[in-house]
Amino acid sequence: MTTVAVLPETNRDTGTTYRAVAGSKQSSGKTIGEAIDALTPQLAHDDNSATLIIVQQHQPDRFFTAEQQQRREQLMTEWRAARDAGKELPPEVGAELEELVLAEVRAAGQRAAALLSQTGQ
Repeated sequence: MTTVAVLPETNRDTGTTYRAVAGSKQSSGKTIGEAIDALTPQLAHDDNSATLIIVQQHQPDRFFTAEQQQRREQLMTEWRAARDAGKELPPEVGAELEELVLAEVRAAGQRAAALLSQTGQ
């Protein structure tokens, strides 16, 4: 399964844009859909694959805390700086970022399950 995280990026010159990230591949766009559409051709496709898209929300909750959000954003900033310099993050930092992204994916699933249980489904 391919997991795509979509993160808003705010720039005082250009306003909000969106970055879609799947592993080492990424794209950006003026809208969430544009960012995902630009990323799609970069992804490996096979007939049995599925894609999970997580759109990052900015509100901390019991599933993904403010501290986790802040650390993830700090590490994403470091990742972008390394990428722009043609470098990679140190392995332990990359592993921490990957774990936070996975925690955010798990949190999305937990949110969905909680929502389903609230609706009686």
